Amino acid sequence: MTQIVEAAGFVLFTQSTPASFLLMQHRDRWDFPKGHADSGEDCLQTALRETEEETGIAAHQITVDADFRQVLEYFVQGKKRGDYQKRVTYFLGFVRQQHPVELTEHIGYRWHPWPVEHSIQEQTIDPVLAAVRGHFARFPDRF
Repeated sequence: MTQIVEAAGFVLFTQSTPASFLLMQHRDRWDFPKGHADSGEDCLQTALRETEEETGIAAHQITVDADFRQVLEYFVQGKKRGDYQKRVTYFLGFVRQQHPVELTEHIGYRWHPWPVEHSIQEQTIDPVLAAVRGHFARFPDRF
């Protein structure tokens, strides 16, 4: 049986115009702020903690959209943990404007303009952004 590792993170959008969302830069890819759950944490607690750890943006600065939750599962061939199935729960959050990010685990970051007209990362980023796009279409007053 394959081990399932839980993780959670945020798709963080600015409320300022023009709208943008935060991407974190790894050596070889882009990602949303996210990380693995600690024992006893629920997904939202994990997402808020990991976002603050990776960006310096505190939980009280994020307005969470309670109607959005996107879960992705994918297989990881891990060097540290071995091979496993990863389940990531993404939340949608809003901050007033672009924040400078305190880099602790990444080599860079970018506030990417919205909407996105091209692929960023097919396995993880693109499906989550498609879900966000559908959410905004259903709830246009939120964005």
